Amino acid sequence: MTFSRRRFLHLAAGSAAVPALPHIARADDYPSRPIHLIIGYLPGGSADMTARLFGQWLSDRLGQQVVVESRAGASTNIATEAVVRAAPDGYTLLLVSPANATNASLYERLNFDFLRDIDPVAGLIRFPDVVDVNLALPVRTIPELIAYAKANPGALNFGSSGVGSTLHVAGELFKMMAGVDIVHVPYRGGAPAMIDLIGGRVQLIFDNVPTSVEFIRSNKIRPLAVTSAARIELFPDLPTVADFVPGYEASAWYGIGAPKGTPTEIVDRLNREVNAILAEPATKARLAELGASLLPGSPADFGKLVTDETGKWGSVIRFAGIKAE
Repeated sequence: MTFSRRRFLHLAAGSAAVPALPHIARADDYPSRPIHLIIGYLPGGSADMTARLFGQWLSDRLGQQVVVESRAGASTNIATEAVVRAAPDGYTLLLVSPANATNASLYERLNFDFLRDIDPVAGLIRFPDVVDVNLALPVRTIPELIAYAKANPGALNFGSSGVGSTLHVAGELFKMMAGVDIVHVPYRGGAPAMIDLIGGRVQLIFDNVPTSVEFIRSNKIRPLAVTSAARIELFPDLPTVADFVPGYEASAWYGIGAPKGTPTEIVDRLNREVNAILAEPATKARLAELGASLLPGSPADFGKLVTDETGKWGSVIRFAGIKAE
């Protein structure tokens, strides 16, 4: 009886190890086929641009094509759920964005828990926003904007790319910290909001730097400040909002996530490749042209960023009473 039990345990242990062998083998020869990088946005914006830049750079380093696949809708929730449900084998990845941090508070019911169901892989870049105003608005600085808003409560409108979007919550954070009453006007995307800013139908927006830069350079709008913690190389003469509203910071950041349970070897390989890309002088120069700062670091570093941002924007959403439409 003793022999039979010992033999049973030996065989059981051996059989338990068998399924792990193909798993380890897949990690060792990863990647052996194209990788799909899923984004929750339509082509043309900063998320799409980020995914395509890094997709190409990763393709070059990994020796396999990284296919950027747009699954827009439901404030990135469609794309996120697709990755959550994908096999955790490193061949389906998610472009993680601030929407993933805000959606946790914005939506009462989701079919996933982002912090639980997506493993952080690597941070990529961070874009600050820029506070842009219509040329007819008689303000040229953040203090002047605050003074005007306080003297004319409810008279100013700020446009955004939609309810709960990063541009919306950036404006709500400014309202909360500066103590001003400015009316939010949601649009179906940042482009129509910019058109109405130029036309004067809204007076200001908090817009990503890459999508504002050409309008600023062509003098169609007036930038007041950037929303990052420090000034940026692209617009060195622009102050930060925090210079006048201490502690204010808002930005669009992007990184890569994978389905929960993706092998550590694969996560670490992808993280090493991303960090190598971020260390390249050509990469730094290209991203500086777009006003971006880099987010090198470990998977844990990126995971902390996402967790911190989830808590921060959750507080703003609850304060402003924002509900998903």
